[in-house]
Amino acid sequence: MTLFTAPISISELNRLTRQTLEQTFPLLWVTGEVSNLTRATSGHIYFTLKDHNAQARCVMFRTRMQLIPWRIENGQQVEARALVSLYEPRGDFQLNIETLRRAGLGRLFEAFSQLKQKLETAGLFASERKKPIPIFPHTIGIISSPKAAALQDVLTTLQRRAPHISVVLYPTPVQGDLASISIANTIALANQRRECNVLLLVRGGGSIEDLWSFNEEIVANAIAISTIPIISGVGHETDATIADFVADLRAPTPTAAAEIATQYWYAQPQRLISIHQKLLRTMHHQISINQQRIDHLGERLVHPRKALTQRQIQISQLETQFKRHTDYFLQNEQHQLNQLSMQLSHAKPRTQQHQGQITLLDQRFKYIKNSFFIKKNNILDKISEALEHLNPENTLSRGFAIIRDGQGHVISNVLDTATGQLIDIELASGRLNASVLSVTPHTSKKNQKPAQ
Repeated sequence: MTLFTAPISISELNRLTRQTLEQTFPLLWVTGEVSNLTRATSGHIYFTLKDHNAQARCVMFRTRMQLIPWRIENGQQVEARALVSLYEPRGDFQLNIETLRRAGLGRLFEAFSQLKQKLETAGLFASERKKPIPIFPHTIGIISSPKAAALQDVLTTLQRRAPHISVVLYPTPVQGDLASISIANTIALANQRRECNVLLLVRGGGSIEDLWSFNEEIVANAIAISTIPIISGVGHETDATIADFVADLRAPTPTAAAEIATQYWYAQPQRLISIHQKLLRTMHHQISINQQRIDHLGERLVHPRKALTQRQIQISQLETQFKRHTDYFLQNEQHQLNQLSMQLSHAKPRTQQHQGQITLLDQRFKYIKNSFFIKKNNILDKISEALEHLNPENTLSRGFAIIRDGQGHVISNVLDTATGQLIDIELASGRLNASVLSVTPHTSKKNQKPAQ
């Protein structure tokens, strides 16, 4: 288990989750009811598989859809061959559907299920009884019909991947009433001859009826008792037969069976091809993700004409609402204005009967105003006259003087001066600078300077 010591992004978490799901779960069959089916313009379909207790989102891409010979609809009970995955952009768990088949096809499915249960109980499917496939087989035996197209694919693959390996064909019918007996006898014959160290049991794809020879108990028992390891490559990847479960190794296709048998011979050159295929798978996956994103975005995309029409409808509705509210507002304001006008009319003062009183009061006000200003002017004249008498300049004009010391302080007592002190004498006509020759105070006590 990987331990993360630092936070990771949601994108990285979803990527790791998808890889874990796809690596942990192989391709498997699930069954359920189709619901919420949506067909995208790209040709992909999206739906939900559900049972009574749970549901899972599913996607089936157009290339896979084209292989289904019937139309998928809601409510159908189906069996789906699916890859467990995660849609990274949304973090949604989903199943990528490889193929679909109708559930409950009747007698063949019932017989298939019963035989599968019987053989599984008998231990024919147990992994511990399966024989290991040789790493470097020197001779490969093929059990198939000489006319089968799958045989040519297998031979071409073996020639391309390991041309030095010997190939032995054990011909047998692979379809028909007696095909199962012939297949079982051919397996026994190959074990008797001991010419090869691995057997490929191969047949091309077909319906369940076409592949029924590989669902017979006689073939299953022949595979189980074979001492030579058997690789089953019957049908397409989505087909499953009893032979696949009993075989020592199941290949998804006949070609894959040939590839598995020669994988170690082909390992070194295959590394580059494997990297190339991995790159292609990654590209296809990314394309699939982008196709899903395009489908989701396409659902949200609105045609400009439709959007414009919606806007026009909204504008028309808003205009109607605005006119209705405006009319209501104006009517309400007009009603209030009418009420206020009536109230104002009732509250209008009766000025005519009070006009005489107003005239009389105006005359009295003018008289009182004139009397008040006359009285105040008389008081102002008296105050001005008193102030004029107190004006120092008027005192100076009568022969008086103002004496100041050198600092501009008024000298009011002779004791504040000294002999030789410079003084400033202010008269009405100007100023005199003088010097004190002597100081002679009056004998009156009020003129004496207090002792310091």
